[in-house]
Amino acid sequence: MERNSFMDATAPKDERFEALKQLYPELVRDGKLNTEALKDLFDAESYDESDVGYNLYWPGKRNAKKLARKAAEGTLEPVPGDGVNEDKTNNIYIEGDNLEVLRCLKKSYGGRVKMIYIDPPYNTGKDFIYPDNFAEPVEDYLKFTGQVDEKGVSLVANPKSSGAYHRKWLDMMLPRLQLAREILRQDGIICISIDDNEQANLKLLCDEVFGEENFEGHIHWRRRHNQPNDKTKMIGLVAEHILVYAKDSAAYKEAGVGKLDLTADFTNPDNDPKGPWASKPWKVGSDQSGSKYDIVAPNGKVLSGEWMGEKSTYEHFLAEGRIYFPKGGDGMPRKKYYQSEREEEGQCATNWWTHEQFGHNQGGNDELTNLFGEKNIFSNPKPTKLLLNLYKISNVKKNDIVLDFFSGSASAADALLQYGNAKFVMIQMPFDLDVEAKSGVGDSKKQAENAVKFLKSIKKSKHTICEIGKERIRRAGKKILKEHPELKDKLDVGFKVYRLAKSNIAAYKPTIGSDQLALDLAIGSMEKQVTPLRDGFDMNNPNDVQGLLVEIILRQGFALDSKIEKVTSLAGNTIYRIVDEGRPIVLHVCLDEKIKTETVKNITFEENDKFICLNSAIDDELYAQLSDKGRVETI
Repeated sequence: MERNSFMDATAPKDERFEALKQLYPELVRDGKLNTEALKDLFDAESYDESDVGYNLYWPGKRNAKKLARKAAEGTLEPVPGDGVNEDKTNNIYIEGDNLEVLRCLKKSYGGRVKMIYIDPPYNTGKDFIYPDNFAEPVEDYLKFTGQVDEKGVSLVANPKSSGAYHRKWLDMMLPRLQLAREILRQDGIICISIDDNEQANLKLLCDEVFGEENFEGHIHWRRRHNQPNDKTKMIGLVAEHILVYAKDSAAYKEAGVGKLDLTADFTNPDNDPKGPWASKPWKVGSDQSGSKYDIVAPNGKVLSGEWMGEKSTYEHFLAEGRIYFPKGGDGMPRKKYYQSEREEEGQCATNWWTHEQFGHNQGGNDELTNLFGEKNIFSNPKPTKLLLNLYKISNVKKNDIVLDFFSGSASAADALLQYGNAKFVMIQMPFDLDVEAKSGVGDSKKQAENAVKFLKSIKKSKHTICEIGKERIRRAGKKILKEHPELKDKLDVGFKVYRLAKSNIAAYKPTIGSDQLALDLAIGSMEKQVTPLRDGFDMNNPNDVQGLLVEIILRQGFALDSKIEKVTSLAGNTIYRIVDEGRPIVLHVCLDEKIKTETVKNITFEENDKFICLNSAIDDELYAQLSDKGRVETI
C-alpha cells in the first residue's frame, strides 16, 4: 500500500513560492512558476524603466541568493558531556559553518527567534572568509575542520588589493542574512555590528533583505575610552556602527518598543511627596514651535515666549506641583518628571551610544581576562554592557530566543545569562587556533598562542575558538550563581552542544540514463542499500540513535530543546515521545527493526500526533491500523 514518506514530508519548500502559489494559483503550471503569467498579472508592460529603483548589484549575486534557498544536506549531532545541565537546559551551542547550520535550523526555528545579534568579519583586508560550496557544503566543512582524511579546504584571504574584495564579503553575507530574516519572529529584531569598511554596503544589503521600511536605526557606538593617536590617519577610529532592523516594524512596535534604563539624575531638593524627580525646559527650543502665552514667575516677573504645551496644560501642571522655577524662582520654568513614573516607562534609545553607558572594547577584554585569568586570548570581544542594552531595545523577554551565528568568544551568551531567563542559540565555526599560532603574524598570532596555552592548561585536546566560547559560558554561569546564589534554581546557566555532521539518512542518488548499464547500476545500488541509514550507522550505539533522533526533530520542525521521553511500556518496542512546547503535535518515534502488534494496539495518539518508524519495520496491515490512529511516516 502507498505510504507517507518521512523524506517527502520533511523536504524543504521555498516559502515564497508556496505563498505565491496560495495567493495566485494561476501563476503555477506543472509545479513551476509561469513567468509570462506573472508579467500579465502585474501588467509588466505598463512599467516605465525610469520608474525602476536602484539596488545593490555585484557579479555572483544570483548565486549567493541560491545558497540561502538550498536545502540542508547535513544535520546536527549532539555532543553529550560537553555542556552544562544538559538534561534540563534550553540553551544551545552549535559548532559548524553557520550557513549550513542555519539551513538545518530553518524549519525548526523559522519565525521563532526574537532577536539576532551578529558581529561578522569587518572585511578589513586582513580577514579570512570561508568559501561556501554549493555542491557539497557539509563535505567541504568536514574537510576544512579536519574531520575527514582528505586534503583540507583553506580559508580564503580577502585583501583589499583583490578585485573581488567587496564582492566576496557580500557573497558571504547575503545568504546568511536571508536565512536570518526567515528565522526571525514577526516582531523580531536583528542588530549587526560593523565598521567603516563595509557599513555602506551592509546598509544597502539590509535594505534589500529586510526592507528599507523596517530600518529601525543606525547606532554609533564609541568603542574606545581613550583618544587614538595614529599619525598615519586623517581621522582616528573611535566608533563602530550597529545597524538595527525589524522583520516587521509594525509588528515590533505593536509588541512593545524596547526601552533603556533611565540615566537622568533624580533628586528631591524640595521634598516633593511624589519622590525624586528630574526636569526639562518648558520653553521650546529655537528650532521648534510652541504655544504663545505669558507666564508669571514666582518673583512676579512676566515671561513671554513659546511653550511646550497650551496654557491650560501649563496651569494643570502648575496646580499639580509639576512646574519648577530654578534659581530661587528667578529661572525659566521647567517641567518635573518623576523617577517612579519613568522607571516603568524606561528611556528611548538614541543613535549615539557612549562608552561610559554602553561599555567599550577594553571593558570587553577585561571581562574575558577576569573570567579566564589570562590576558589577550581573543580579539576585541564585545562588552556585555553593550549587548545587554541591545537586548533591552529589542524588547527581549522571558523565554524568548536570542541567536548569534558569528558567536566568537560567546559575549552574547554571557550577556544573556546576566539578562536572565531568555534562551540562546550560539553558532561558531571551530577555527583551529593551532594553525594561527604557528603561521599567523602580529597580534592575531600572539592571541592564538595565548588561547592555545590557556586551553592546554584546562586539559582541552581541541584548540578552537569554540572551546573558548564554551568555556566562557561555563565560567560566566558559575560567576553569576556565585554572586547571586538565590538564582540557583531559577536561572538556566546550562547549555547543550551540537556540531554539524553528515546526515544519518542515506542520500538518494537518481539513476542517470535509461540503458541497461544504468538499470543494472540502479538495481545493484538498491540491493546494496538494505537500510535507509548512512553507512556505519549502528542502532546499538546510543550516540548514533541520539543523532538520528535529533535529525528527525530538525526535519519535523521541532526545536533542539524539545523534550525526549523514552517509553518502554509498550510490550517490546521502545518509543521516543518528543514534545516541543512551541508545536501543537507530539512525535512518537520507534527505531526498532520490527513494530510489534501489541505496540500498535496499545499506543494512543492525540488528534495531530505523528508516528515515525523505519519503512522496513512495519507491514501493510499494521501500517493501516496505525494510520487509523494518526499520521504515520516511514524512513
